[in-house]
Amino acid sequence: MAKPAALKPFALKKNDKIGILAPASSFSREGFEAGCQRLRSLGYEPVYSADIFERDLYFAGSAQRRLRELEGLLVRDDIAALICVRGGYGSNYLLENLDFDLFRKRPKIFLGCSDVTSLLTAITDRTGLVTFHGPMVAKDIADGTFDSFSWDNCLQGAQSWVVPSQGAEVLRPGHATGHLYGGCLSMLAASLGTPFEIETEGKILFIEDIAEKPFRIDRMLMQLHLAGKLQGVRGFVFGEMLDCFPPKGETYTLQQVIARVLAPYKVPIVYGIKSGHVSSGNITLPMGVEAELEAGPQGVVLKILEAATQIR
Repeated sequence: MAKPAALKPFALKKNDKIGILAPASSFSREGFEAGCQRLRSLGYEPVYSADIFERDLYFAGSAQRRLRELEGLLVRDDIAALICVRGGYGSNYLLENLDFDLFRKRPKIFLGCSDVTSLLTAITDRTGLVTFHGPMVAKDIADGTFDSFSWDNCLQGAQSWVVPSQGAEVLRPGHATGHLYGGCLSMLAASLGTPFEIETEGKILFIEDIAEKPFRIDRMLMQLHLAGKLQGVRGFVFGEMLDCFPPKGETYTLQQVIARVLAPYKVPIVYGIKSGHVSSGNITLPMGVEAELEAGPQGVVLKILEAATQIR
């Protein structure tokens, strides 16, 4: 697939309308309402359809409803951004019928994480549109624990800024530049062998997940390795990897597992950037922009080198 030209959505401004969508699992009404109220308190107007509360098994309604919702919000001139309610499972049901041309014609902020990784990577790969990995409505936005510094810099057009990295560890030192890209490891691995297989060449690859045993993280990384998806990666940035502990009584760490699996790749590896599944402080990361990773004795510096949005 030919690489599309980079495309940036318009920056978010106070009083903008934000389209709320549920492309995957159903959700708590309480968390949803709290998240919408939080957005109002920040000066935005959340907009959503009445059928967002529908349920079909564990989904937020049928795939047809969820696709109609996404495309309907995307084409509205009065909607400035789209933010997902939650992940869970089901975003992949939308991929086959999603009109990707709409993202080129109506470039808007699209924000989510977890299962929504399927949409983020496919949108960026197929259209060049910068997407955003970070807090969602019914959790981090609802409880107000997301990182406001990265939110503002990402969504309001900052030209250059440094991603918060308190507590991050260097697993292999080095320096790298490349487009930031990635998301939830389970979804990155699940893309392999499909028409929506991830494109990792030349990227600084961000990887995170939740509640996966180290051997399963190992297996998914090996799957990416055997598929050739790690060969051209310029640097690895792991998330907090929340609740990804070894079995009780074991003395090895997930960091050791990661370092061993990625030993063939002589590029920087860092661990602990809090975006996606996190204990608190969910960082908004722009996917598809140029970034610089410095890992050394002074710690981890992940710098965004260009604006992720354009000013209207």
